[in-house]
Amino acid sequence: MLYRYKVTLAGIKGFFRVYEMDGDTTLYDFHKQMRADMDFPQDQLIMFKGLDSSGGVVGRYGFFDLGSGTVDKVTVNATAQAGVVSFQYFYDVPNRKSVIVTLESVDETLQGGSPSLVDVKGPNPVEFENGYVAYEDLPDSQRHLPGQKPEWSMIGLSDEDGGADADPDDFDDDEDDDDDDDDETDDDEDGKIVFDGTEDLEI
Repeated sequence: MLYRYKVTLAGIKGFFRVYEMDGDTTLYDFHKQMRADMDFPQDQLIMFKGLDSSGGVVGRYGFFDLGSGTVDKVTVNATAQAGVVSFQYFYDVPNRKSVIVTLESVDETLQGGSPSLVDVKGPNPVEFENGYVAYEDLPDSQRHLPGQKPEWSMIGLSDEDGGADADPDDFDDDEDDDDDDDDETDDDEDGKIVFDGTEDLEI
């Protein structure tokens, strides 16, 4: 049988990993592959918390027997038969760092193998920990392509401040005025204004 799992981060649209594997794959083998692919730390305790369709805990699987067996003995097929439809996989138990692993499909007509990564989106989870924000997760007010002006109305500017209904010519006029002032200053500096002595020069 071929099992297909999708790895996601809670509340983040810009990340996922998709794995396929045989039903006889142990959770330990799955753990090792995820650790290698997503650069998870190698010196931390890990745990798979198995959840059913209603979010109830079916079992906890770790390096030590937590009551449901150890990861090197429990297969993905056994967890599916026990009613596990998703895992909260803690790749760093002490710091409570985890990803969500959801069973997407089981195909009895296909033969699986060792865990293999078949689809990818976004950088590894550590980048999100460091502040990376995917385009899909940006607020609407900040979603614009390079060179594209943001929607003024989305960032709370009024018409007077240059909002969505403000006249674009207003900005151009200000710039033109500034240019005119510069031109006048340049004229004075260049000595192009001629005085014939009849002007009132008193300050």
